[in-house]
Formats: sequence, C-alpha cells, structure tokens
Amino acid sequence: MSDGRFNFGELYRRHLCRHSEWGINVWHLVAVIGIYLALLALVRLLPGAVWLIGAGSAIYLGLLAVTVPPRVWMACVAVVAALAATAFLLPESPWWLPPIVFVALHRFQVWQHRMYSRSYDMTEFAGKYRKGPKLALLLAVYELPILLNYLLFADASARVPQT
Repeated sequence: MSDGRFNFGELYRRHLCRHSEWGINVWHLVAVIGIYLALLALVRLLPGAVWLIGAGSAIYLGLLAVTVPPRVWMACVAVVAALAATAFLLPESPWWLPPIVFVALHRFQVWQHRMYSRSYDMTEFAGKYRKGPKLALLLAVYELPILLNYLLFADASARVPQT
C-alpha cells in the first residue's frame, strides 16, 4: 500500500476479517450513506455546489472504474447518483448540522463492532495495510464499493475470509 497500489479483492478479503457478519455490513452501509449525505450537505452550502458535487462524483467514480469490478462500479454509480440527487432534494441544513451528523454516524460505525464481534486473523494483511492515515483514506474511498460487493454480489460462502 505504501506505493499506492492495492488489489480490490485483497482489500475486500481484509474487510471480511472484521466484517463477515451481514448485520454489521448493513449498518455500516447506512452509516456510510448518512456520512456521504452529511458531506454533500456541507458542499451544497458552497457557491457552485452543483459543479463541485458533479466533478467530485465524476472523479470518485473514475477512480473506482479502474480499481473495482464492473458490476460493483455500476452499483456505486447508482448509489452516488442517488446520493447526489438526494442532496439537492433535502432542505438546506444549517452549516453546523452536517459535521455533527458526520461524527455521530462515524461513532455509530465504531459502536457496531461491539454488537458484531466475529473476527478472523488479519496477519496476512498486517504488513501491507498498517493502521494510520493512509489506510483510513483508502478505506474511506473504498468502503462503499466493499459494502456493496458484500451485500449485493457475494454468496454466503464468499462472505467468510478464505485462508
């Protein structure tokens, strides 16, 4: 990961080491959608919000297009389009509300690890995916495709890490 390269399948397998239960993936997707809406609500307050959201979405989806499987990318396109549309359909919020929602939903994600505690050995990934800002950014970018892959495309046997 230090050279900027990674493999989506490998990152997905790493995800399964801590998130192999269906429930935690559903709740994480709820949180991710809420976090994205909070970020979009903040951007919406800026001049040129339509262009910023459009350009940001295009850049994000362009990055995903070359790094995730096509069917996962198509699911991401649908979700990002729905989020962008929703951001403009919701009433404008005061500037201070989205950061509160963002933090609350992040804490909600962390709390879910107490309810869903099944985990598998992550030794295989410890050297390449070290905790820190790089991993946090990588997971922030790829959490949506990882969750959609799990919830939409993985059969039950593929939801458990293969050793």
